[in-house]
Amino acid sequence: MALPPKWYQFLVSVFASLGSLLYGYDLGVIAQVISCKSFNSSFNPTDDEIGAVVSVFTGGAFFGAAMAGPMGDKLGRKKTILVGSVVFCLGGALQTGAQGLSYLYSGRAIAGIGVGILVMIVPLYQAELAHPSIRGRVTALQQFMLGVGALSAAWISYGTYVGFAPTNNAQWRVSLGIQIVPAALLGALIMVFPESPRWLIDHGRPDEGLKTLAKLHAHGNENDPWVRAEFDQIQDAITFEHENEVKSYKELFTDRSCFRRLFLACALQASIQMTGVSAIQYYSVDIYGKMGIAGDETLKYQAISSVIALIAQFLCILFIDMTGRRKPLIWGNLGNMVTFIVATILLAKFPPTPGVATNKGAAWGFIITTWVYNFSFSATCGPLSWIIPAEIFDTKTRSKGVSISVMVSFAFNTMIGQVTKPAMTQAGYKYYILFIVCNLTNAIFFWAFLPETAKRPLEEMNYLFTNAPIFVGNSKDEYNPHDLERRVEEVEAKLGTTRIEEA
Repeated sequence: MALPPKWYQFLVSVFASLGSLLYGYDLGVIAQVISCKSFNSSFNPTDDEIGAVVSVFTGGAFFGAAMAGPMGDKLGRKKTILVGSVVFCLGGALQTGAQGLSYLYSGRAIAGIGVGILVMIVPLYQAELAHPSIRGRVTALQQFMLGVGALSAAWISYGTYVGFAPTNNAQWRVSLGIQIVPAALLGALIMVFPESPRWLIDHGRPDEGLKTLAKLHAHGNENDPWVRAEFDQIQDAITFEHENEVKSYKELFTDRSCFRRLFLACALQASIQMTGVSAIQYYSVDIYGKMGIAGDETLKYQAISSVIALIAQFLCILFIDMTGRRKPLIWGNLGNMVTFIVATILLAKFPPTPGVATNKGAAWGFIITTWVYNFSFSATCGPLSWIIPAEIFDTKTRSKGVSISVMVSFAFNTMIGQVTKPAMTQAGYKYYILFIVCNLTNAIFFWAFLPETAKRPLEEMNYLFTNAPIFVGNSKDEYNPHDLERRVEEVEAKLGTTRIEEA
């Protein structure tokens, strides 16, 4: 019995999400690597050198995301994923076999380039394959698999940490080497999966595009009414884009509708970092240490946090296409704000003292607050930062627009990572006030300016962002012409058939 079309789309997207797993794994594993005694005795790094080992990865990812935009348009979505996988394998191999810090810097930078390519192109590829009714849960896999990678890194690193002697370099080389396996698997098998039908049609291969649409949505039936209607709509949209729309990066900034979408995508990616996700994760480890909790106990609390994140991300996958995009994003930022208010009050009233575990109740209150924050962020803002940019652009601008927005994400990620430690040292709990304000302004901004994009065919986004008012607020959702549904009905009447149900 053949898989239902939506299940087939979902499973293809799960496989493509191995690219996101690599991102989460590499971010998680490096914290364990630099804490290994064998690593420090081999390289004897300074604090600045350790900082460079960590941050050069996101720097490489910034440039990888920049490269992925034109690459995705030129080579196609699948070949771009293949290139990202190969580049990551090269970077992972250099890290694993590093004989000096220069090898590690190079490996981290190259792996970062690979991850930048993958986290930019994978949600775009998923969005172009998925039926509008499940597009949200499919692209939410990006954040979910990132969480799976981080959780895997925590436990694999713990296993190698306790499984090898402190003088054995396998303590950190094995955990670095394991990341090559999913990257190699992704690169080896991605070419057997379907190419984006929109990219095929856009590049003069309409027959292949129709065949792929039929395979994705109707068990290969090219006469299915939904497939024919979707194919006609894609062709009409691409013809219009070729004649009237963006031909280069320049038009992303000069065309009003394109710039509106680019601005919203970049604002969203920047806002994610300004929710405080990186800062609270970085500082929570220090709080654990100041409580007198270290070693295995610290790992346990971090692992609990990772599990909570996975549960939240899974709930997002289940419900995001029912709740829409606007409300979860708005309420998620407000939820984040409340947790930061609580955390700020706890840190102000009961400041932790190094080496002294006096007020365990307050410290536990802080830890639980970070867990609640992690749930709020992971169920809403985190997944939506990949869902919305992947779906709001039209075919001609999608690769370029998503590329720029992901570059913004990595730039803000690097900035927050660099300033958090000195800011917390100088300002203490007052630094958290920044994130209280930012979460509030994020919620207000997206309430005011982000139209609802859920369940709309990708080809209707151009109409939406051209005709919806700039200030959305509480306006009624009256901007979707539902052109695809009208086309399906016309094709059904013409052929005297009905579409295959995509249960």
